[in-house]
Amino acid sequence: MREISFIQQNRERWQSFEEKIANPHQMSPDELADQYIQLTDDLSYAKTFYPESSIVGYLNSLGSKAYYLIYQNKPEKSRRFFSFWTRELPVDLYESRYYFLLSFIVFVVSVIIGSVSAVKNDDFVRLVLGNQYVNMTLDNIEKGDPLAVYRQMGEVPMFLVITGNNIFVSFVVFVFGLLSPLGTMYHLFRNGVMIGAFQAFFYQHSLLTVSSLGIFLHGTLELSAIVLAGGAGILLGKSFIWPGSLPRKSAFIKGVRKGTKIMLGLVPFFMIAGFIESFITRYYNQIPLIVNLVIIIISLVLILGYFIYYPIYIHKHYNS
Repeated sequence: MREISFIQQNRERWQSFEEKIANPHQMSPDELADQYIQLTDDLSYAKTFYPESSIVGYLNSLGSKAYYLIYQNKPEKSRRFFSFWTRELPVDLYESRYYFLLSFIVFVVSVIIGSVSAVKNDDFVRLVLGNQYVNMTLDNIEKGDPLAVYRQMGEVPMFLVITGNNIFVSFVVFVFGLLSPLGTMYHLFRNGVMIGAFQAFFYQHSLLTVSSLGIFLHGTLELSAIVLAGGAGILLGKSFIWPGSLPRKSAFIKGVRKGTKIMLGLVPFFMIAGFIESFITRYYNQIPLIVNLVIIIISLVLILGYFIYYPIYIHKHYNS
């Protein structure tokens, strides 16, 4: 590539980066790191093909400023933990909002498909949930305790098993994004169909209200977190297949970093959901209706507040 073409192709990005370095509050730590990586690639290219050009000095100077800024702003561990939850993760959540929306749509559509299929075909529930589970649930319904499955284990062992399983499932949903967004969508679809078939099964036995109140005690957090994990997986797959204006490697590294942070941010919510499922859901038929509703509403407010409203607030605050 001729030097003039190289400069014309990248000038706008360099100038934009230079302006942002002058006002570092405009950039998130991830954006600063990504821009720095691209800049060092450009500098290496310029040193190789245009070693005597003044552009080498310009890029070297710009890279030094960026390096100093990264080093200067390197947070202490305690500050980093706080900034992760209050700034870094919300910024990534805002930038990933359309992937979360797509994940939500896939999940809702799959729940509807599972519900309709179960209502239309009695064998579908057994196909999806398994004969053993269906027979056990039918036996519990006859005994007047349709959700007795939540009392099969002690509270602490159940908390450890349920929480570990939910975190594992969510990371599977995320990692399958490596195959492509379709890999993640497949797992979202599979989980959604199971939920839909489960609820339809209870509907057919006139127990939809009972199952909904019991399930959504913990499911509001749990299912929301799985949908968010799906969004992170779709982001991961997209970053490799459709890198946009970034080099494929840089886009993929950025997608892995952002997706992993989102997944780590979901772990506490899976732990809370596991606690509710293990210590509270087992008493679904003894808890007053108002208490059930309060727990569900608080869970919903927590999800909507932190994963939707707060990222929008942070975006507006730092870009105003």
